[in-house]
Amino acid sequence: MSTKVSDYVLRRLREWDVEHVFAYAGDGINGLLAAWGRADDKPRFIQARHEEMAAFQAVGYAKFSGKVGVCAATSGPGAIHLLNGLYDAKLDHVPVVAIVGQTNRTAMGGSYQQEVDLLSLYKDVASDFCEMVTVPEQLPNVIDRAMRTAYARRTVTAVIIPADVQELEYSPPTHAFKMVPSSLGLARYAPVPAADEITRAAEVLNAGEKVAVLIGQGARGARAEVEVVAETLGAGVAKALLGKDALPDDLPYVTGAIGLLGTRPSYDLMQGCDTLLVIGSSFPYTQFMPELDQARAVQIDIDPHMIGLRYPFEVNLVGDAKETLKALLPQLKKKRHGSWRKKIEKDTARWWKVMERRAAVEADPINPEYVVHALDALLPNDVILAADSGSAANWYARHLRMRGTMRGSLSGTLATMGPGVPYVIGAKFAHPGRPAIALVGDGAMQMNGLAELITAAKYWREWQDPRLIVAVLNNQDLNQVTWEMRAMSGAPQFLPSQALPDVPYADFAKSIGLDGVRVEKPGDVEAAWHRALGADRPFVIDFRTDPAVPPIPPHAELDQIEAAASAIVKGDSDRLGMFRQGLKAKVQEMLPGRRSDSGPGAAGEKDNRLS
Repeated sequence: MSTKVSDYVLRRLREWDVEHVFAYAGDGINGLLAAWGRADDKPRFIQARHEEMAAFQAVGYAKFSGKVGVCAATSGPGAIHLLNGLYDAKLDHVPVVAIVGQTNRTAMGGSYQQEVDLLSLYKDVASDFCEMVTVPEQLPNVIDRAMRTAYARRTVTAVIIPADVQELEYSPPTHAFKMVPSSLGLARYAPVPAADEITRAAEVLNAGEKVAVLIGQGARGARAEVEVVAETLGAGVAKALLGKDALPDDLPYVTGAIGLLGTRPSYDLMQGCDTLLVIGSSFPYTQFMPELDQARAVQIDIDPHMIGLRYPFEVNLVGDAKETLKALLPQLKKKRHGSWRKKIEKDTARWWKVMERRAAVEADPINPEYVVHALDALLPNDVILAADSGSAANWYARHLRMRGTMRGSLSGTLATMGPGVPYVIGAKFAHPGRPAIALVGDGAMQMNGLAELITAAKYWREWQDPRLIVAVLNNQDLNQVTWEMRAMSGAPQFLPSQALPDVPYADFAKSIGLDGVRVEKPGDVEAAWHRALGADRPFVIDFRTDPAVPPIPPHAELDQIEAAASAIVKGDSDRLGMFRQGLKAKVQEMLPGRRSDSGPGAAGEKDNRLS
């Protein structure tokens, strides 16, 4: 039997050790679909409910496996639908390859059905490599370069294959003029900065008395080295959200997340330091870092395009985090753990007490912080976590403590709605023997999470550990935007844009063969988590949560809260009338406090502006 181009594409993917392709069918890839049939479904075709979800699943698979995620879609609308998920991968530096169909070559330029200029459309999202195959001899080079570039540059690449080309008989490139042979594989490498640059960095770090470390996902492979650096320098370590799982939270000097969704001790760490070391992070919010003339700073990043961003670094080291730290450590001088380190550990311990208090605040009907805080102690040490964008991300950032081999992620840079459920589905194909949990808002669940439960229902019996838990924070409100309007614009909730219908999420899960429960009382929260964690199939928990619990940044000024309360009372007293009497007390109870000594006592202090 002759080998068609479509057969060869799948063969080359198998040779690159691609085991899954997250996709949706369409006539623009009919040739590939037929080839999948001839190849006994290898690599495995994983059918999403929508091309955007296929891309998100590829991103989740790549984030949690370390391998390239591959997605496929038809021409025209299918290729367009992939884009949001692909941008999520590009902005979070995740290796993903998209394979998309195109109309026949004979129809190109003829305003034909579903004809879209995909080379132009994908020029930005796949800027490192985007190519259309027009003759068989372009393969295997195009596939190899797409895979190799995605791995090497941690980015998105795209291969466009017209429908008629998929059906051509494959012929390899020959030893001839203007032929481009290719080879498989990408050797591992770990670049290290020059010795004199390492020495300069050590001099800066050794001179500091109050050292702060900020890590991102680029530090994930250097956990042991980061711990030694923190101990040597007497430093505290804050984590960008994409690096939440790069270092465990049970270390007393790990202050947790930083930024808009971060913790108060991380904020204070940056405000008080005189030296800053950033490892594998492009954390964007400069205002949460030290004042620009406050700290001497060193950055370590493997990508020279991301070096020198965000802060006036004195030394920029381009290199692999693990190998660079290994070269740096022998030159670092051991610092005594004095008042600086003691303050960091004290502030961090107090923060977790504040989180307990915030979770214990009464709400109507359930405090969403309690929902997530109750999960923290129950998490399996090998769990994979995903949070969707919105207020769910706040509680994921602040209440869940990473430990053991836990992994976690979200849409860190694009901050798009909708990846929570497809992320964990992708994770289950990467690690079928590990439990996975998605924390999502009802907005994201209605946007696409409900449909992707069908995908989970289709495949869950193949997973060694069938536990895939979707926790829906159902407050009938697009809550993050509602609070942003109040806090930043001083505007009340605009109900036509923010109010969501109530949906029986758990009942829908049951209707398709999964399991679930609706929780409407605080006393039932922990039991629901236990039931879900013991389930023999994917499980949906519909938590009825209070939209009036504010996702307040730990550094929030009370005048912003006062303005928000005023706007609510004026504009929406029927639905949120509780704010007339209760908001001042509730905010005062839940705020971590305005002083750096922000323990439980500080959280309850009064402020005349709220009296």
